[in-house]
Amino acid sequence: MTNLGMMLVVVVFLALAFDYINGFHDTANAIATSVSTRALTPKRAVILASTFNLIGALYSTGVAQTIAKDIISPKFVTQEVVIAALLSAIAWNLVTWYMGIPSSSSHAIVGGMSGAAVARIGFGVLQWEGLGKILAALVFSPIIGMILGFTIMKILALIFAHAAPSRVNHGFKKMQIFSAGLLAFNHGSNDAQKSMGIITMALIAAGLQSQTVLAPPLWVKFACALAMSLGTAAGGWKIIHTMGGKIFKLEPINGFAADLSSSIVIWSATVFPGLHLPVSTTHVVSGSIMGVGSAKRVSAVRWGVAQQMLVAWLVTIPSTSLLAALFYTILSRFF
Repeated sequence: MTNLGMMLVVVVFLALAFDYINGFHDTANAIATSVSTRALTPKRAVILASTFNLIGALYSTGVAQTIAKDIISPKFVTQEVVIAALLSAIAWNLVTWYMGIPSSSSHAIVGGMSGAAVARIGFGVLQWEGLGKILAALVFSPIIGMILGFTIMKILALIFAHAAPSRVNHGFKKMQIFSAGLLAFNHGSNDAQKSMGIITMALIAAGLQSQTVLAPPLWVKFACALAMSLGTAAGGWKIIHTMGGKIFKLEPINGFAADLSSSIVIWSATVFPGLHLPVSTTHVVSGSIMGVGSAKRVSAVRWGVAQQMLVAWLVTIPSTSLLAALFYTILSRFF
């Protein structure tokens, strides 16, 4: 096997590893609310999330094509750039998972790709228009999630204002099974496509796919979907604890409202014509939970925890960019 072929194998392996880690890192997004309210047992919640993650990941390829063309132009991509970006994102995900911080895999891979490409050529390589749209989606999606979560929770509170709390909780525990599955589907449909886009870039760099064909091949779609599903099945219990209880003490009606608002935001970014934008499921769900908590009362949200998460969000792209640049510098000395 040639060096180019070996490096392509390394890229595919790392991309699938990133997807797997993304799966257990982001399991909390889909099931934290249903587990914390005991609507689902942890085992059943993980099975549900991994199943719908797999189905969602096979749904569309719009986000994958955005990743493949809107951060840097495919003609400037090399295997070293892709490997450095993936190593950076994987390292960041593992560190934040170990510390129980719900950081963004989306931010990590965007930062990694940008940092590695800039280290190779310079800032002129960045697709500023496309990158601007991606960053805007990453920034505004949790804010929209917060507003939508607040609104949905207020509407539900008005509808069930005179109902017995025990009946409301019992009914929404069942509804949470639906909302958790819906969120897992949307998580898979958006997050798994990031690795699909990365592998597509590597295939183009290897000359195995035309620069004008940005849709990932079927085997790439299935491999990434399966990797994320297996990662989700592994669970990410430290982050589940943070998402499910440390931000706001959830009841079944709150969990349903947070899941539903998150699903609407992610689905819109994924399939709405002209968008196909990657968003951070972690950020969207966190924002939705904060919005739902604020609808009850602002003091119900543990804003200290939210502040710690915000700091992690702000440092992810700069940190992964610098780390990827370092990895690229090291790799370029050997290849």
